[in-house]
Amino acid sequence: MSGRRRASDRRETGTTARPGSPAIRAEGLTKRFGDKQALDGVDLEAPPGTVLGVLGPNGAGKTTTVRILSTLLRPDAGQAWVAGFDVLRDPEGVRGRLGLSGQYAAVDEKLTGRENLYLVARLYGMGRSAARRRADELLARFSLEEAAHRPSGTFSGGMRRRLDLAGALVARPAVVVLDEPTTGLDPRGRADTWSCIQELVAEGTTVLLTTQYLEEADQLADSISVIDRGRVIAHGTSAQLKARVGGERLSLTVPDPAARTTAYEIMGALGPHTPELDPRTGRLSVTTEHGARTLEYALGFLRQAEIAVHDVELAPPTLDDAFLALTGQVAKGEVAKGEVTPETAVPERAVSGQTVPERAAPPAPTVPGPAAGHPAAGQSVAGPPVTGQSVAGQPVADVEATAQLRITAPAPPAPPPSAPATPAPSAPSPVEAS
Repeated sequence: MSGRRRASDRRETGTTARPGSPAIRAEGLTKRFGDKQALDGVDLEAPPGTVLGVLGPNGAGKTTTVRILSTLLRPDAGQAWVAGFDVLRDPEGVRGRLGLSGQYAAVDEKLTGRENLYLVARLYGMGRSAARRRADELLARFSLEEAAHRPSGTFSGGMRRRLDLAGALVARPAVVVLDEPTTGLDPRGRADTWSCIQELVAEGTTVLLTTQYLEEADQLADSISVIDRGRVIAHGTSAQLKARVGGERLSLTVPDPAARTTAYEIMGALGPHTPELDPRTGRLSVTTEHGARTLEYALGFLRQAEIAVHDVELAPPTLDDAFLALTGQVAKGEVAKGEVTPETAVPERAVSGQTVPERAAPPAPTVPGPAAGHPAAGQSVAGPPVTGQSVAGQPVADVEATAQLRITAPAPPAPPPSAPATPAPSAPSPVEAS
């Protein structure tokens, strides 16, 4: 046999495998590009048969970490192991156990979809018949059978992405690294990819998933590491990261554009968190630590101000909320045009060992008086707003006390109801004949 061994042989004779070790482990990874510190001591760990989600804003160091773990880049310092093989001492052992799908689809545009997968299988050491069978299996799994004999250069972006994902699974690797795998996919393609990842994990495969779709990490990841400025700033399950934010999210829609500023001020005065307003839809939301109590107060004051609202929702924090609190940035760097958000940095507070921005309370709202032609009627709203805050200019001493706030306004109407939130076989191509 020639000096060049097949991947299957390398997997059997690897000398640096560590039995019983995590499927993925990184310790103190650092990497600098010129004057930019891309990684500054990254630690990661994923047990076998789990999904490790890696989140972070653009430029945080996610892709640099992926390149090191996949042996495409050497770190300046630190160690890493994949499937028990040392990334630095035995890169071939790592490559024999690793499947990689990078940010950009790596397919040969001149080859057909079937030829691309056949070629990858042959490079992994499979025989011709086994390579053809594996290619056909993956074409069916990723709904690419109808395009199997078309040059991949004619594929849509989503089809190219699915073909690249299929290529990462050709050798049935123990560890699969997916760097933003659903970018460019339509909702059906994304759902199919999620299903495929769940099937892989059920079969015992370990997946490292980097993504900027937070819903994706929430649905798939057993544990999540948040990277920012080259450091892991938080690690835990989705539920644990959400718990660091605390409180709940109160959201409602104000259909009348003229009433949104007043509604914003009323919502802001009920707690220390700054509300967010989408001016296109009138959707207004704010974080609260007092749940239903704050909801009761918000609806009461909005009724006093004769502001109609729809689609009222009180929900626990999302992974988006946790991401924003931990990184201090808007997910994917996107802010709706004209969206009302905090503009400057504010003092910080410690939450479960992390530093999270703390937002100052906005000024108390000025609740409008009666409309012309309506007699003034002194109304009172009872119930405890947030401790230490003021509503409509009135101080509140304690959340358990009953606050009698007299507001000159018409008698409120009844409260609005809350809304719930196999193709035929063909002759072998020139590529397959090799």
